[in-house]
Amino acid sequence: MGKMDFIGKPSSAAGGWGALKSVGKRLLESGAPLSNAKALLKTNQPDGFDCPGCAWGDPEHGSSFEFCENGVKAVSWEATEARVSPEFFAKHTISSLSQWSDYELEKQGRLTSPLRYDHAFDRYVPVSWDDAFCEIGTILRGLDSPDRAEFYTSGRASNEAAFLYQLMVRLYGTNNFPDCSNMCHEASGVGLKASIGVGKGTVLLEDFEKTDAIFVIGQNPGTNHPRMLGDLRRAALRGARIAVFNPIREKGLQRFSDPQDKLEMITGGNTKIATNYYQPRQGGDMAAIRGISKVVFAADAAARAQGEPAIIDYAFIADHAVEFEAYRAAVEATSWDAILDQSGLTREEIEEAAAIYMNAESVIATWAMGVTQHKHSVIIVREITNLMLLRGNVGRPGAGLCPVRGHSNVQGDRTVGIDEKAPAALLDALEKELGVAMPRNQGHNTVEAISAMLDGRAEVFIALGGNFLRATPDSPRIVEAFKKQKLTVNIATKLNHSHLVPGETSFILPCLGRTEIDRNSKGSPQIVTVEDSMSMVHGSGGINEPASPALRSEIAIVAGIAEATLGNDLVKWNELADDYDLIRNMIERVIPGFDDFNTRVRVPRGFQLPNSAAQREWNTPQHKAVFFAGPLPERTDHQKALAQNGIFVLQTLRSHDQYNTTIYGLDDRYRGVYGERQVLFMNPQDMDKIGAHAKQRVDIVGEYGDGIERIARNFRLVPYNIPQGSVGGYYPELNVLVPLHSYGEGSFTPTSKSVLVSVRLRQQDEAA
Repeated sequence: MGKMDFIGKPSSAAGGWGALKSVGKRLLESGAPLSNAKALLKTNQPDGFDCPGCAWGDPEHGSSFEFCENGVKAVSWEATEARVSPEFFAKHTISSLSQWSDYELEKQGRLTSPLRYDHAFDRYVPVSWDDAFCEIGTILRGLDSPDRAEFYTSGRASNEAAFLYQLMVRLYGTNNFPDCSNMCHEASGVGLKASIGVGKGTVLLEDFEKTDAIFVIGQNPGTNHPRMLGDLRRAALRGARIAVFNPIREKGLQRFSDPQDKLEMITGGNTKIATNYYQPRQGGDMAAIRGISKVVFAADAAARAQGEPAIIDYAFIADHAVEFEAYRAAVEATSWDAILDQSGLTREEIEEAAAIYMNAESVIATWAMGVTQHKHSVIIVREITNLMLLRGNVGRPGAGLCPVRGHSNVQGDRTVGIDEKAPAALLDALEKELGVAMPRNQGHNTVEAISAMLDGRAEVFIALGGNFLRATPDSPRIVEAFKKQKLTVNIATKLNHSHLVPGETSFILPCLGRTEIDRNSKGSPQIVTVEDSMSMVHGSGGINEPASPALRSEIAIVAGIAEATLGNDLVKWNELADDYDLIRNMIERVIPGFDDFNTRVRVPRGFQLPNSAAQREWNTPQHKAVFFAGPLPERTDHQKALAQNGIFVLQTLRSHDQYNTTIYGLDDRYRGVYGERQVLFMNPQDMDKIGAHAKQRVDIVGEYGDGIERIARNFRLVPYNIPQGSVGGYYPELNVLVPLHSYGEGSFTPTSKSVLVSVRLRQQDEAA
């Protein structure tokens, strides 16, 4: 495609024939279209594997096709015929590979054998599993403190792998667990725990079939969790109101053509998703929600004054909540001027949204990283919870709170112990199980781990999956941090940029993927388990032969490192790695809610973990739900930008051809971008103000005044329906602009949805 044609016509609706064409394209690109098509029929099925993509729930009734377009991309990406063998590294130095794009690196295929970095030749060379484990164990035992090691976890790791990993790390002596949750939904967990006593959502998929209204806040399901669109579509078809709050007009939230609906596909039809679409300023969600509450309080007072039934559920509040009067006072003290200024919405829009809320018997509030990646995200989550508590929309059918997690098992990893702030109950249970003391000091989250690596307090970095270097903020500083390490270890399926910044000693340890058969020493297939956004735990068993006979499971790799580091006296690591039922038995003894784990996980669709708030049992210090009664932020980043001429608020986001840091392709058909990722979405009026035009090349400059130069160079401008003062673009390319020191209060989540930047026109524009 020519340079002038990178902007095309966006899809008129999400899904439809465009999705089917994309499915066919990805299957062909995998090199094994027939076998992968067969594999797709086992995706999210009781006798198959869990999709390695998102964490959206699986319906109990099920169907033959429980996968979506991006699920196809994830399966095809993992089950590719392409291979990265030792011969590949013999041809390419790490210095040369560092110049490749994320897409080019991962397109090379699956890693096939364990590798060790050779500094003399600037290449990875083969190493035996035993030698790798031995050297890793020797270095770990040689540190003067366990706290000098950081142990990262990706959300793709199974419950069994994550549990064994945390067991190894805690027996080693530290709680340093930076993980992907720190970078995405940490604010949801912190906020919900404070408000309702549990850091998870309270709904099941069945609730979407019963609800009267759904408030979709700061998320883009069409790209990030497309199967959710099916549930939104069915809700819309039966008349539920869907109110969307998103600064950007996203195709998937406007119209959806279900590829499984024959009539829609034949006629070219589609279903309207959002009945009401609001575009608040970035970070203005709390003000918008408080405005809705302000309307509810006023309407309730008017109704009661006229002798009509109350709008607020006072009986629920009396029985189940505290701090209600303090919240009422906080709402009354919040002026409309402040609400409208921060939210960027009109009073009429807020009153309209409030009417949807008040006229619905049951309401679901659902959100994702558009809410959680701001400085004030924790109190935004708490404000959403406040609104839901006003009418008792927690803990009953068709109503509840639904943070939609990203990677397929990020919620499960936290459940089984990947937590730098380890709950005392977990540590007590582990001590009872093993008869030894557990470390009690708080460990490092992601931001703290990077700081420790930079200043020399951390000397070892081990990653159970993921692409830490590209997922984290301040990208050049992460490179600096990696280079300072005595040891880096990456457990992975494919090559990525985290592998290309080796420390003093570095290993790549290739593992099985979710789609592959995991056999024990007797040749018997084993299953692992995952937990979705609805707290449902279900089994996953691969159906494809491994990409290489040298691959080991994540569990076997963790066990190998653990045995080499800690020995077998206390825990028989290899026995656990050879029989995952034994790991699940231990989880059952240590983690509440996993009773009869091995039996229940083999039931179709698995089982739901207990959720106290869903049962209206509140595990807060007050033993009730707690209204948050704080004020709005004094000023959001968007307001700061508007107060400074030439400053914009950048939000980083995904293209439709990626999942997290994994780049499947270079197109984003929902936004009309093809063949390029270095783009910046901008309001046309803002483009006029800076004297720019569509397709012009610009540099994007971080504006934090901290003495660190942050520049993303040579991006094309794309005019888009986004609020004035806001700009958007893809990560990981724009992570270079996100400062390490800018993170959420109480969550430490990088503020990737509110980055202060300026835009400089380049001398060479579209002709470059």
